Amino acid sequence: MAARLKVFVTSDGLTDYVVAVSSKAKALAAWGSHQDLFKTGNARETDDPDLVKAATAKPGEVLRRPAGTRGELAKLKAPKTAKPAGPSKAALKKVADLEKRLAALDAAHHKACGRLEEQRARIDRELEGLEADHAAERARFEAALSAARQALG
Repeated sequence: MAARLKVFVTSDGLTDYVVAVSSKAKALAAWGSHQDLFKTGNARETDDPDLVKAATAKPGEVLRRPAGTRGELAKLKAPKTAKPAGPSKAALKKVADLEKRLAALDAAHHKACGRLEEQRARIDRELEGLEADHAAERARFEAALSAARQALG
């Protein structure tokens, strides 16, 4: 069974706001209020036949009229929701600059690694040459030592 609709009214001093819902909490939500307007006395349930007839014809919709009048009730336009703004030019420029700096950093790193690889290859060649020279010189000294030991007797 559907909940019985009640008609609630509040005013901001310039405009009366009327809504037909099942509870005070739903009325506050429909009005977009974050404080209890009923507790402060700024909202109330009404039994005014004109208001009840108009509000129950459009349950859940907030209707409005100039405050204190018996004027025609109009549908309250839904508040405009701010669409998310796109990124600013400054933010886009910052991202582009950071991307450019990151690419430059990667290029410099790659170049430095290339230089070190070249140095490593040169050092490896020098090390191989030193090892070969050492082995040859050692073999010569070992042969001389062996000859000298044989000469001793």
